[in-house]
Amino acid sequence: MLRAGRTFPYALLLPATIVMLAVVLFPLGYSFWLAFRNMSLYHFRNHEFVGLEQFRLILTERVFYGLLAKSVVWTAVNVTLHVALGVLLAVLLNGPVRGKALFRTLLILPWAMPQYISALTWRGMFNFEYGSVNLILGQWLHLPPVPWLSDPFWAFVAPILTNVWLGFPFMMVVALGGLTSIPGELYEAADLDGANGWEKFAHITLPSLLPVLVPAILLGTIWTFNSTLVIWLVSNGGQPADATHILVTYIYKVAFTYSRYSYAAAFSVIVFVVLLGFVVYVMRRTAPRERVA
Repeated sequence: MLRAGRTFPYALLLPATIVMLAVVLFPLGYSFWLAFRNMSLYHFRNHEFVGLEQFRLILTERVFYGLLAKSVVWTAVNVTLHVALGVLLAVLLNGPVRGKALFRTLLILPWAMPQYISALTWRGMFNFEYGSVNLILGQWLHLPPVPWLSDPFWAFVAPILTNVWLGFPFMMVVALGGLTSIPGELYEAADLDGANGWEKFAHITLPSLLPVLVPAILLGTIWTFNSTLVIWLVSNGGQPADATHILVTYIYKVAFTYSRYSYAAAFSVIVFVVLLGFVVYVMRRTAPRERVA
């Protein structure tokens, strides 16, 4: 009876463990195994072990470093704007605003919509001649139309704007949850000390939000760095002339357009190592340290 009681919790965990092995660990292990071989369309059946050859090819090509730089820019700009807009809107909605519930609902809508639909909608809005973005720029602001989808620079800016619109509600919801946990007495004490709005935000609001924002920023960074759908759909697969690719979209094209499976697997392993190193670094820097009296 005692043994049955001890093994019962593990029996309950067994189905979840099997699913995790099937959908997480097996694909990850298979990617690592594939990265050390030469599987491609020409060696689909007779691929063989080539050691670090795929990694050597990647790290000696200039395209890797350009894609890495664009991936860092893509991630940094998106996450920074997500956090800035999310915290700003959360602070505004946490104040005495009329119609607060309506505004919260409307601002969460971009996050609730399927990314596929949103990305294709924004692509239509960025159309040079008929898109609503250029129509607004021309009719309301009297600015010339912007080649959003044909110029390499603007074709990279367009997915960023789309992803910012899709991502800021998540940070806003996280910040709203954090704001509700800040004691009102802190602001009352700051008022007695004569602190202005910026000083209260810098010394009370922001430090109090950091414990909830740091995990959200970490998750947002990983999601954004690995985001394929938005930039692929808005830029139509990295157009013009593959100028808007980041690492993950390039990996997708290499694997499913050029059929260089082991090369793409080695690329994905490098991305995994980069993100793992970033996560470990951030967690060590932000881990709470016990103070010795």
